[in-house]
Amino acid sequence: MDLQLTDNAALVTASSSGLGKASAKALAREGANVVINGRNEERLEAAKAEIEKVATGRVVAQPGDLTNEDDIETLVETTVEEFGGIDHLVTSAGGPPSGPFLDTDDNDWYEAYDLLVMSVVRLAREAEPHLKDGEGTGTIVNITSRSVKEAIDSLVLSNSVRMSVIGLEKTLSKEFAPKVRTNAVLPGPHETERIENLVDQAVERGDYDSYEEGLDDWASNPLDRIGNPMELGNTVAFLSSPLSGYINGESVLIDGGSTGANL
Repeated sequence: MDLQLTDNAALVTASSSGLGKASAKALAREGANVVINGRNEERLEAAKAEIEKVATGRVVAQPGDLTNEDDIETLVETTVEEFGGIDHLVTSAGGPPSGPFLDTDDNDWYEAYDLLVMSVVRLAREAEPHLKDGEGTGTIVNITSRSVKEAIDSLVLSNSVRMSVIGLEKTLSKEFAPKVRTNAVLPGPHETERIENLVDQAVERGDYDSYEEGLDDWASNPLDRIGNPMELGNTVAFLSSPLSGYINGESVLIDGGSTGANL
């Protein structure tokens, strides 16, 4: 299926690994020119080389910290300078630390909010005039978590703070329309470093006896497996494409059916 993304310009944050990288790879494979981002320059260059193997457009690596306002401005400026504009913004960020409520202090809350919410606020604000340059073809896709639908044990920061991203997404789907469509994807467990780290932390807390036991627990869904990051990346590419042109203000679960919520 041709997603009609050839020569489009996309900015994908936190894309040196995990779900961000998978999203950038899917967009690049479909012909979009993509700016990828991460804090670790060595890892970012490795991701660039990996994505270029499937890309039919250009891939530009721009280091930056999503909690730094100047770095966010530079990300947007780089995309515009390299590709002449921005058609698609995909926001991703590393998850906050795991742990129960009483083990979470004020600084943890502020850092999680800055990383998960304010990064999206600043990116959307900086990218908005460029996204609106097209004829109703601009898109924003926010990568969040299934935790906004159903709270996950020992993830109080993710359960709570990510809800703000969904409120923002729904607001932007009205305020930025009709020039820009805004949607979110809510991933469940996928085979990324984030899941590996969460399982390791749970083993250290004594929640599981082994890494294998913890990973099996994350795979508890009707499909009986962990997700492949490219399955999420492909969904992000579709939501960025004109083929999904009537989808706006939606939050799409990608979790193998594990979430118990009806809506």
